Amino acid sequence: MTVPVALLLLGALTALLAPRLLARAEWPEREPVVALWVWQCVVAAVLLCCALAMALSAAAAWHAVRGQLFAPAPSGVVEAYALGTTGPWAATTAVLLACGGAWTAAMLTREILGARARRRKQRAELLVRSPLLPGEEAGGDRLVVLEGNRPDAWWLPGAAPQLVITTGALRRLKGRQLDAVLAHEQGHAQARHDWLLHCSAALAYGFPQVPVFAAFRDEMHRLVELAADDVASRRFGRLTIALALVELNEDRGVFGPCPTPQAHVPQRVHRLLAPRTRLSPARRLRLTAAAALVPVVPLLVAFVPGLRALG
Repeated sequence: MTVPVALLLLGALTALLAPRLLARAEWPEREPVVALWVWQCVVAAVLLCCALAMALSAAAAWHAVRGQLFAPAPSGVVEAYALGTTGPWAATTAVLLACGGAWTAAMLTREILGARARRRKQRAELLVRSPLLPGEEAGGDRLVVLEGNRPDAWWLPGAAPQLVITTGALRRLKGRQLDAVLAHEQGHAQARHDWLLHCSAALAYGFPQVPVFAAFRDEMHRLVELAADDVASRRFGRLTIALALVELNEDRGVFGPCPTPQAHVPQRVHRLLAPRTRLSPARRLRLTAAAALVPVVPLLVAFVPGLRALG
């Protein structure tokens, strides 16, 4: 029964150390896309540790599960895991981990259904504020202009994604700033950042006592904005998107001394106006490859006893 214990310890160690190491690193702000990938690999490794530990604990507790899990394997492989020497806590561990998996699926389903309900409500409000003209089809336009004094722009994801912008924003944005805002929101849509936000929110809401999931949610919100800023800046320049951010947010008090929900906006503007050198392609490749290996470690821990028995 040492393998499930090792997997749980590995998952706990990953969940404890990875966020601290990423928080101390200076490169995620320079390479937000790579940082997004690293965070996904870390969370995937933690979840994989729990899933593998659940499967092996269930195999140790119940012969029926063991027969299904090790059906094609020789008897020597089963003996290598020493599943018959476990105590009564194997069943408890398996049940607790299974409940955690079911709760994760329930939270993800809740988040997706809630997001769809919010989108339906937003689209209904759009139709009220911007009704279709005679002969116009719903969802035919990717850009919707709303009458409003408050400058704002947002991307409405879905089967027929649309960019919504207010007339206040159109009056504020000058020259290529509007194009930069459009490119920023399209960067969100093309990378499907909404799915990252849904998954991270589901884990954080489902397990509020687990710090790694709360950090995952917060970093996803920050990094997706940085990644979309980079998409826009590569097409229209850093100064253009920085000025667009200022025009859209200066009336919301985000640049004042008091904290606001959009407190990250000044940091984004500073990052765009004082850019740091990107990492070299070789280092980006090394970071990407190293992150991809993180979920492989639980698989190695789980399969090493069986591979040794076969070898």
